[in-house]
Amino acid sequence: MAHSQSDISALIPLPPATFHILMAVAQEDRHGYGIIQDVIRRTNGELKLSAGTLYRSVQRMLEQGLIDETDDRPAPELDDERRRYYRISAFGTAVARAETRRMTQLVRMARTQGLLPERA
Repeated sequence: MAHSQSDISALIPLPPATFHILMAVAQEDRHGYGIIQDVIRRTNGELKLSAGTLYRSVQRMLEQGLIDETDDRPAPELDDERRRYYRISAFGTAVARAETRRMTQLVRMARTQGLLPERA
């Protein structure tokens, strides 16, 4: 399904949990616990998604077309078959890029107004 710029714009700004989940699955497929661990690692423990927040977000993101569930398993013989794996969709990538551009513009404006050091 093709998505328009207005489809992307309708989702911006993204909730922080959604953006972090998209980053977690941007480079590799992950299951729920793997997403939680990736977010903790990437934020140095500053953000810890609860299982409830994660799975509510994942369900909404599936419905929005930001992520897809995949049957691919990294090592099927070592994996628990009950785990569900998720990957970013092309639409999810476009939305994440739009959100990144939006945040970059905000940081530039904050720097211009003296609210951020030159080298942050």
